[in-house]
Amino acid sequence: MTLPNINPTSTNSWKQLQEHFKTLKDVHMKDLFAQDDERANKFTIKWDDFYVDFSKNRITEETFKYLLELADEVKLKDAIKSQFSGEIINQTEGRAVLHSALRAPKTSECYVDGVNVIPEVYEVKEKIEQFTNEVVNGDRKGFTGKAFTDVVNIGIGGSDLGPAMVVDSLQYYKNHLTTHFVSNVDGDHVNEVIKKLDPETTLFVVVSKTFTTQETLSNANTIKAWFLKSASEEAIAKHFVAVSTNIESVKSFGIDENNIFPMWDWVGGRFSLWSAVGLTISLAVGYNNFESLLRGANKMDEHFKNEDFKTNIPVVLALISIWYNNFFKAESEAVIPYSQYLNQFATYLQQGIMESNGKSVDRNGNPIDYETGTLIWGEPGTNSQHAFFQLIHQGTKLIPADFIGFTKSLHGNQDHQNKLISNFLAQTEALLNGKTEEKVVAEGTQSEIIPFKIFKGNKPTNTIFINKLSPESLGKLIAMYEHKIFVQGIIWNIFSYDQFGVELGKQLASKILKEFNSKDNNVHDSSTDNLLNYYKSMM
Repeated sequence: MTLPNINPTSTNSWKQLQEHFKTLKDVHMKDLFAQDDERANKFTIKWDDFYVDFSKNRITEETFKYLLELADEVKLKDAIKSQFSGEIINQTEGRAVLHSALRAPKTSECYVDGVNVIPEVYEVKEKIEQFTNEVVNGDRKGFTGKAFTDVVNIGIGGSDLGPAMVVDSLQYYKNHLTTHFVSNVDGDHVNEVIKKLDPETTLFVVVSKTFTTQETLSNANTIKAWFLKSASEEAIAKHFVAVSTNIESVKSFGIDENNIFPMWDWVGGRFSLWSAVGLTISLAVGYNNFESLLRGANKMDEHFKNEDFKTNIPVVLALISIWYNNFFKAESEAVIPYSQYLNQFATYLQQGIMESNGKSVDRNGNPIDYETGTLIWGEPGTNSQHAFFQLIHQGTKLIPADFIGFTKSLHGNQDHQNKLISNFLAQTEALLNGKTEEKVVAEGTQSEIIPFKIFKGNKPTNTIFINKLSPESLGKLIAMYEHKIFVQGIIWNIFSYDQFGVELGKQLASKILKEFNSKDNNVHDSSTDNLLNYYKSMM
């Protein structure tokens, strides 16, 4: 076994945290700030272009001490070393977990089964660069000799969420190519995309490691049939490329072998945007910006790997999350980026966090009797302030939140930026302080309305200030959350890199699909039986 197998609840630090929680659970953060003028400085990490203030949390120096001891007791440092050295830490699937190798420098070494994978990674990166430049510059053309104007990414899960989020986040840096994403097996989705396209000038990127994913192949075949109404079979080789390991199936589809970009089993789907899965990113923003994205992620890798835990951003954020999840019993976390560019960021993190750490069996194969995983949700500010902030401010649930903001706007409108950041700062202050009865009364509020205007405050937030949204800073931000996932998985003593829980539904869907053309159904519960018969009657 390459990872430690330590039940966190058996550690001394966990027991100390349980006792400490009893003394802190009703303490108001306002009082903690009043007692310590240096609190904000003590609980802030300044690193590169990141400024991370975690002082608005229901923690003290004693809490932080116990949390850091917990990280040591579960042997987090050893686990980090195991991951970066290519050990088989995805033990249930017998794989290394090395998405960090995809953004490592060319001079570095990273071994899987005794082989340094870095040269192979750079071969693929060179192929991505060449292909990107040919398409962007108009040197690679479609079957009628026209340059490409549109790129369609066909994939689902990690083959869609990562590229779609990054392209959306970096649209300020986009070139002339228009990008589209087809993921859902819903036929209305693919047909809505198709109707906007010109087959003569559209490039299709089919992303599927096994080239067997039902949603991806269904969409790819629908698009192929639409394309062949205007072009010959031979034209497929000019307009379709694939990111896959299944060379034979890709070739059978009609894609030229030279247009197949490989993947590796030591890269999990939800961490794969750094690989050839990110080809659409490279096409959308240019290879140099794609490389900057990777470089930013590598900087966060080095920070995570080498920094002392007390000033290690992913470690600190993970420990705080553990504190709320396992001691305060907070079930969800909100991610609120104050940038419309990061509109898909929370959606992307949902897969990364919830698919990774949604586990109920520990690394020893035993059922878990403590909480794992967190529900992740969120939308950009200020829109979210006019949607769900009421629940965070005055609801009965404790919802820790990450506020992500940028000190500089990309288009340079300072008036808008000042208004945006004033809201960004005001919300965390309001969540901290709340509004007392005295203040409500002082405002002249009618007596019968007073209870409804009181805010308790004491709502925890992390504030992550970044200088500017760039490909490099986005790479750091994504990698920061990746490493947070890893740390939480180690502490919870679970395997973060398999996802067996999604397979049962797929298997049952295949069986039900066959029943649509059959008079008889398989054995189902009465509800499913009724629903199935109703659908068949409406077909």
